[in-house]
Formats: sequence, structure tokens, C-alpha cells
Amino acid sequence: MTNTTDTSEPVIGGNAGLAAPTPDVAGATGGGRASRTDRRGGTDGPGGTGKRRRRAVWGVMSTREKVVRYVLLIVVLFITIGPFLWQLSTSLKGTGEDIYTANPSFIPSQPTIGNYLRVADAIPVFGYIGNSLIVAAIDVIGNIVFATLAGFALARLQWRFRKVVLGLFLATLVLPGEATIISQFVTVKDLGLADSLVGVALPGMIAALNVLLMFNAFRQVPEEIDQAAVMDGANALQRLRYISFPAVQGTIAVIAIFSFIGAWDDFLWPLIVLQSPDKLTLTVGLQYLQGTFATDQRMIAAGTMIAFIPIAVIFALLQRFFFKGVEEGGVKG
Repeated sequence: MTNTTDTSEPVIGGNAGLAAPTPDVAGATGGGRASRTDRRGGTDGPGGTGKRRRRAVWGVMSTREKVVRYVLLIVVLFITIGPFLWQLSTSLKGTGEDIYTANPSFIPSQPTIGNYLRVADAIPVFGYIGNSLIVAAIDVIGNIVFATLAGFALARLQWRFRKVVLGLFLATLVLPGEATIISQFVTVKDLGLADSLVGVALPGMIAALNVLLMFNAFRQVPEEIDQAAVMDGANALQRLRYISFPAVQGTIAVIAIFSFIGAWDDFLWPLIVLQSPDKLTLTVGLQYLQGTFATDQRMIAAGTMIAFIPIAVIFALLQRFFFKGVEEGGVKG
């Protein structure tokens, strides 16, 4: 009896009685494999187009690209966070440490909070913080209310000279703040608000940039929703309250953060308006540390960190709404 041996390899997924496809010259099998290669747009062989390889690594970052991106990220992080960390480190260093050494250290060897206590003893820092909070609250509330109303009127209401007013808002962005500071001071003085916190907060109660941000946010709301509300008998205030306002809450958070930071960090305008020492804001009051304790950089750094803490708290509380406002583009279903 003659034994015959079947040398054909089994085909996975095919019929048992069929032989495997014969390899072609390029090394690929015929039939289905060739058709898959054709559908992918070419091969990687000498006669191929190379599209298969490019599509296979599309969206995949190489090791070299990762290294470059992380290096750039570290450089940017050091430039932006480095001064803050240095101020924080300096504010926590004791009097026995040398902050002018040739080999600076970010980690204090004798950490202490005594510099912060000395700032409170040198100037009425809590009174200055209260004054700054009053100015910032007035500016935040004013921008939220007036920028919202102005943005809604420009985006959703039809009235004469609407485009002219919008152009004026755009034109004010070109002018620097120093160009109008004299006229602002004369106006505040004529109103009898000089040397008062209301006079400090008045010019910042509504900013042209915030109006334009609200105008753009209201434009993203579909007009069909407003038209349906008008057909149901809703007036302008009802449309603002029940339709447009819920859709732009993220942008309102952005305006609140920008307004607070602008009012809190402002130095030139409060310096011009205020004369009474008990009415100074924190940024102006901290200059007494610079003049009286010019050689003690630890106290100056501690005062800087005290001014930074409220901004960090406000942003930490509103960061979720801030990023929502940045990405806001219309009504979400």
C-alpha cells in the first residue's frame, strides 16, 4: 500500500479541501491578501506608493516627536512657573539664608511663615485686601450685568445704528488705556468720586472686550429658538432670561474671572485716584514695603504671594466654568 502525504497547508477560515493561495513575486499571497493591499492604497515594496505605511502610523507620535514636545513643554513651564516658584521660595526663607547666593535653591533650608506676619505688622494688609475686594466686586458685577445686556442687544435686537455701535466697541480696543486715563480722571473728579473706591471701580464696570465676548456668545444661539419664542409671545427680557442666558453661562464665568483679575491687579489707576492711605488697594499699598524695606526681599515676596492668593482661589473655584466658556460654541443638545 502506498502512503500519500498531503503537503498543502490548511487555510484558516476556508474550506478544508482547498489549497493555500500561491505566493506572488512581491511576497504577498494572491486572492484576498492582494485585494486587501489594493484597498489600503498600495504596498510598501519597490513598486508601491508607501501609503499603507503612512496610514498605519497616522496619529501615532514617534519617540523623537515626544521628546521634542516634552522639552518644549518643560521650557515653557519653567518660564511661566519659575518666577512664581522663586517668589514663593523667597517668601518662606528665614533671615539666616542667603537669597543672593550663586547657586540658588528653590527649597528653603529654614522654612518659616514669619515673613507673612511681618507684612501684616508693617502695613494694614487686611484693610487693603478689603478695599481691593470691594473694587473687584463692583467691577465683576458691573461687567456681568452691563456686558450681558449690551451683548444681547447687539446680537439679538434689531435697532438703528446697531452696526455703528458695534464698530465703536471694536475701535475702542485699538486705543491703549493710557490714552484715555486723563479724560477718565477728569470725569471721575467732576462726578465727585475722586479719592473713593467707587471712583476706582467706575471705569472698569464695563469693558469693550467683555461686550464683544458676550456678543459673540449670543450669536452662537440659533435664531430659530428666538423666533419660536417670539411666536409664543415672549418679549426681549424673557428671551434673554430663559433662552439666551442659560446658553452663555460659560462666557459669563470667563468675564467674571477677567474682570476680577483686571481690577485686583490694577496699579496705575488706583494710584492716580486715591490719596487717603486707608483707601488704598492692595497693589498700591504693597509699595510701602518696597520703599520702607527695600533691602528685605523676603517681605516683598511675601506681600506678592498675599496678593496672588485671592486670584488663585477665584480661578480654582471657577476654572470648570472658565474652560466651558472657552469651548462654548452654541446650544448643546
